[in-house]
Amino acid sequence: MSQGIERILVLAPHTDDGEFGCGGSMARFIEEGKEVFYAAFSTAEKSVPEGWPKNILELEVREATKRIGIPTTHLIIYKYEVRKLNYVRQEILEKLVELKKEIKPNLVFIPSAHDLHQDHQTVATEAIRAFKQVSILGYELPWNTITFHTQGFIKLNRPHVEKKVFALKAYSSQSQKDYASEEFIWSWARTRGTQIGSQYAETFEITRWVIE
Repeated sequence: MSQGIERILVLAPHTDDGEFGCGGSMARFIEEGKEVFYAAFSTAEKSVPEGWPKNILELEVREATKRIGIPTTHLIIYKYEVRKLNYVRQEILEKLVELKKEIKPNLVFIPSAHDLHQDHQTVATEAIRAFKQVSILGYELPWNTITFHTQGFIKLNRPHVEKKVFALKAYSSQSQKDYASEEFIWSWARTRGTQIGSQYAETFEITRWVIE
């Protein structure tokens, strides 16, 4: 599946979305020598739990992506207000077009087009506009979807899931959430692997697939 794919761009509406949705796949691509870039659009300062510094999610995404193996030069962080990305839809589209020109990715990971979160919907919709000639996979965040089409799978080995878990543990401020539990992450990867006769996997909606 990764033949011909050399530059991957992961779009995360909020810090940690990318790690949850395709953290194992990022680990696999990096292991294979691919270049992985990560763009987060909001550090969600207004959603930070009480008692934590307002910039904690920025610090955590820097540590999490480092743990996966993404160079600091390949991490892009924007500071849009959480739950209001749809208010700056055109500006986000322009940022995405800039990323397309600068990075020239072969594959872009986006939130599912069926994701119910308004920020996730905005990034997904504008990314599809911006990357019209590029392969696009929509990642799964099951707590945000009623419908998700498991059309594409990326097989993972145990070390890939271990890196995903290790990266997500960097988000100490989010550890109280049910879906942040290590048990859930492992069972999720195992469930998706079982669907395709593999030990572990991540699944994606195929928005567009370009064979070179």
